[in-house]
Amino acid sequence: MSGLGELDRPGTPGRPGARDAESQDWGVGESEAEGLGAAEGAQEVDVPDAQGAQELGESGAHAGAPSVGAPPDAPAGGMRSGGTTAGRGTAAPRRGAADPVKTLMHRHRELCERAVDPLEIAAGLEAHGVTDRTAARFRHRDVFSLAEEMYARVPRSGEDSPHPAALVTTRLRADWALLALLPGALCAATVVGLRLTTGQPRLITAAVGVLAVAVGLRAALGRGPLSAARRTRSGSHTTGTSTWTWWLLVYVALGDGLLRGAVGGGPDGLPTGTSDGLWPLATAPVLALALACAPAAWTAHLFAVRARRKLTASRGLAEFAASVQPLLLGTFALYLCALTALLALCAAALGEPAAYAQALTLGALLLLARLLTVHGFTHAPVVVLGATAMAEAAALSTVFAGRLPGCAFLAAPVEALVEAWGPGGLPALVCGAAALTLLVHATRTLTRASAHAQPHDSP
Repeated sequence: MSGLGELDRPGTPGRPGARDAESQDWGVGESEAEGLGAAEGAQEVDVPDAQGAQELGESGAHAGAPSVGAPPDAPAGGMRSGGTTAGRGTAAPRRGAADPVKTLMHRHRELCERAVDPLEIAAGLEAHGVTDRTAARFRHRDVFSLAEEMYARVPRSGEDSPHPAALVTTRLRADWALLALLPGALCAATVVGLRLTTGQPRLITAAVGVLAVAVGLRAALGRGPLSAARRTRSGSHTTGTSTWTWWLLVYVALGDGLLRGAVGGGPDGLPTGTSDGLWPLATAPVLALALACAPAAWTAHLFAVRARRKLTASRGLAEFAASVQPLLLGTFALYLCALTALLALCAAALGEPAAYAQALTLGALLLLARLLTVHGFTHAPVVVLGATAMAEAAALSTVFAGRLPGCAFLAAPVEALVEAWGPGGLPALVCGAAALTLLVHATRTLTRASAHAQPHDSP
């Protein structure tokens, strides 16, 4: 969406020399709407125009009371024909009445001018705290109706206002569809190379394979529905997300073997790149997660397109949120089903345990983090992913710290967990709690209209 990241930038007043202190405030909330409504009502009722003031003065003089502002020698004659008296209660013409919608347009001038459809204005207003209740004070039934009036009142050429139905959030194109398959293909080639080599060639194959998968994953996340470049203004948050994501993926591959060895008094050596060594390498869940980039891209595309359509059809923010929440949960469940099938296929093909618990919880966590990042909510994914990685690292550290004299109590919780649920219980518990946290957060943020505004540079 264009303008969402720039809504707080002051614009230029519509009239030269009209920039005052109030025009610098570009945010609109409940209290501001009340003020605008009160100002409008005051000007409609208490501020008559010049003709009304003269008529009121004449009627007051005729009744024997001095008129306000009338000269001393003014005649106390009768009223002109066709005049109105205050006693009849007829309202004076609204020549000086305020236009609250025009004031709102002035405060969000840049948003109105750059919007490609009324939905983008509605999303921008909603992002600034304007609700359906606020819109009612502007004499509109909801934010969408208010946005339609604001969009219609902005002067623009005919070619710069495409019809909302012609807009597509993210087109299903072959380029990003093929890029989504790239991480899985490179990871499969790496796994085959590890199975066919031994010794130093295996180490070289592993290093080259990890580098290739990293490049492929970066390419897949750089285009299409999984790309966050269109909605984020800086790369700091996305860089932090990538760092923690790689840690979590490395733990899936090596963490269970390391934890099992640590609880048993090891490990006694470095990983050999096989699944049957002293420090085994779990290739089945890693391969399944890499292959899951394709269904993740497809479900993200499905969610974005369907949410955009519901945004077009909805007539209120509450109605839109109620319709998008089942869509979000449905696409999330669809991805988990696809990941489960991939885990079963990879485990059967490689002859390894599927590790459903830790792989499914991690896949759910990564998908939710990416959806939030793609739609502009970058803070929560970084915090939650970082906390998850730190929790796994802290759990491993307590096992090794428990070997120090008098510190056996530090390793007791993790050892009890491993004894009850196995080494996969730790990442399943930590990633499951993190995924649940992000799911609750996503149901509150991804159901907002501002999360589905159309970016101008979408592919």
